[in-house]
Amino acid sequence: MSCFCLRPKRTNSQEKVFEEHQKKVAQENGERLGLKDDDDLQFLLAGTNLIKIRSKSWQKSRYFSLMEDCRTISCSSKKIFKKDKTFLIDEIESVRKGRQTEALKKYTDPNEEEMCFSIMLKGHNKNLDFMADSKEEAHRWVTSLQKLINQVNNLNKKQKSEHWFVSCMRKADKNKDNKMTLKELKHFLRQVNIEVNDSYAEEIFKKCDTSNSGTLEDLEIEEFYNHLTKREEIDEIYQNYAKTQGEMSVRDLLDFLLNEQREQATVECALKLIEKYELDEAAKQKKHMSKDGFTMYLNHEDGSIFNPAHSQVYQDMSQPLNHYFISSSHNTYLMEDQLKGPSSTEAYVKALMKSCRCVELDCWDGPNGEPVIYHGYTLTSKILFKDVIRAIKDYAFKTSQYPVILSLENHCTVEQQKLMAHHLIDILGSALVTKPLGDSMPTNLPSPEELKGKFLVKGKRLNKLDAMFSNNNSVQEDTVSEEDEAAESQENGQKAKSKKSKIKLAKELSDIVIYCKSVHFSGFQHAKDNQNFYEMASLKESKAFQLAETSATAFIHHNMDKLTRIYPAGSRTDSSNYNPVPMWNVGCQIVALNFQTHAKEMQLNQGRFLPNGFCGYILKPEFQRSLSSQFNPQSLTEGPWLQKKILHVMVISAQQLPKLNKDKQKSIVDPLVKVEIQGVPKDNARKMTRHIENNGFNPMWNEKFEFHIHVPELALLQFVVEDYDSASQNDHIGQYCLPLTSVQNGYRHVPLLTKRGDIIPSAGLFVHIMLLDQQ
Repeated sequence: MSCFCLRPKRTNSQEKVFEEHQKKVAQENGERLGLKDDDDLQFLLAGTNLIKIRSKSWQKSRYFSLMEDCRTISCSSKKIFKKDKTFLIDEIESVRKGRQTEALKKYTDPNEEEMCFSIMLKGHNKNLDFMADSKEEAHRWVTSLQKLINQVNNLNKKQKSEHWFVSCMRKADKNKDNKMTLKELKHFLRQVNIEVNDSYAEEIFKKCDTSNSGTLEDLEIEEFYNHLTKREEIDEIYQNYAKTQGEMSVRDLLDFLLNEQREQATVECALKLIEKYELDEAAKQKKHMSKDGFTMYLNHEDGSIFNPAHSQVYQDMSQPLNHYFISSSHNTYLMEDQLKGPSSTEAYVKALMKSCRCVELDCWDGPNGEPVIYHGYTLTSKILFKDVIRAIKDYAFKTSQYPVILSLENHCTVEQQKLMAHHLIDILGSALVTKPLGDSMPTNLPSPEELKGKFLVKGKRLNKLDAMFSNNNSVQEDTVSEEDEAAESQENGQKAKSKKSKIKLAKELSDIVIYCKSVHFSGFQHAKDNQNFYEMASLKESKAFQLAETSATAFIHHNMDKLTRIYPAGSRTDSSNYNPVPMWNVGCQIVALNFQTHAKEMQLNQGRFLPNGFCGYILKPEFQRSLSSQFNPQSLTEGPWLQKKILHVMVISAQQLPKLNKDKQKSIVDPLVKVEIQGVPKDNARKMTRHIENNGFNPMWNEKFEFHIHVPELALLQFVVEDYDSASQNDHIGQYCLPLTSVQNGYRHVPLLTKRGDIIPSAGLFVHIMLLDQQ
């Protein structure tokens, strides 16, 4: 293994030796990434000057290049004493060609379109905008970076761990000589989030310093890596099943899959795993799995807690739209809070790329006759309606092909409504649903499958849908009651006091509302008697929670043939969210959350929509779709929903947890793990391990918990890792949430995500799961 470094002052001969060494290091790392002698990688390593663009006046030339670790981009300033800035390939969310960001559209000329590109960073509201010297160079940067990102994302867990290890070593190598002294080793151990006493550090050092040189280098560093990353818990499991010449034969592996993993495995399944994960050719020839191959299997998708079969669309997508939970966003245009935060088309892009399938557009009259989107009566910035529709068109179906609902909160005058309708039709074209599917009046909502690649507009409509099949569709404009949420917005702005506030509606905008006509909710019986299948209500969280508490079964039956949208209270000025689980429990499909607020509620939302290919649609359980169902999540009775299970969870260990305070080298985390069930009230529970002092690298708990589950089809399982603090609130380290129906039994690794939902590349939990029928 090699250590990487920034360039100190050297003599000419030293510089030449150093450059040769750096080339060798880059070559080794390129090879690890599967990019040996790759032209695109060489282009990035060489680097070029790019114009970095922040505003009309701030457009500066900077030298960008890939560092020798093949994982870090460096930005060199012309200022002599200014330190180079860096960011990791792991931190890049996407690379976009052309003038696709608001800054590039605003501060560059349309003729420079092909010379521009942007790098979007995870966890940042701002992006990096560039202009290259030529369109060829811009294209090269985009394609080369995309290739490198793909290669990095496709590394297995062992390779990611190795790269992470090396980057920490680079920081510890204070004199940049690619060797490790005892002092640097102690510094390194703090870098990787582990505190050990001096005698233990000396013991490791002496054991690895086989040359007795007083430093570790090359193979000695590799030995040190192997010593530090040794997984005793996996060794023990392997030894229990490796009964054939010290290795696992096909039969041994099959026994493990059947007995421990509780999989319906066959000999063919075991052979496929050996073929897929065994790296030792000699073992593979014997149809054996070595300990390294077994470790690889446990750390890969087949050994994940999440069922890999659910990473594809596997549910029936041919049922009516109202039979699905739909990933939905509230105030989608906002990047931060809803009082003074910025509005941005980028917020729509981020939500759509996370498979959000219902976005909200708060539409107001803008200057020059052009409607704008912003949070009314606040200081949030404004964006053009047509720019939002263009962004939605460009990114709607990048992650999922299933339909996107455009939820309009309409405050515009008739003239600007006509322009809204024009932009929707002109920009979205044939992808916009402007009439019912088929030649006759439908009797229920179409399916996600039938609506693939389509946009639906949710808003007010002047007449019934069947008017489209008669001559009764001539009304040009009329006054309709305002959308409940829009009326509330007016109230908050102290412009109108009446809940029955009215708005004039243009026929052009009315006519493109087909399957999602907004109506006022006047009770379940009224809806049953008067509401058509294509008419839907939006309920504020307080009203929805009250109904879920007092009339759960009626609420569920209402949602069996109609859509319901739930939205956060206007009093949530910080853009916080309500708990979406009780709303899913009563079958509400469009449970709208502030996607820009990265807290517990959004983690649950990400977990709910993780399966079914992360397509933004999840088929509701059958007991939430069957008219004969009397399911009530508040008071459980006998029925098909009652499938009592016992969930056994053993939290065994964690690996390579990130340091929380990177500025304080001596700050080591004291991790603990919370295991939580969120579902019907009777299933909600939380258990917690003890905390481990001063070890975020390889803490071991081996703690067992038991949960009694009544309605597993609605239950979510979440692991939360925190840094224990006796004096204040624990700090969040990482989390992972998934439906109980997607959990795999046995010894499993649990990936960890940041609060924002991004994967932490090297970190994870190791657990044992057993979900059993209750006798």
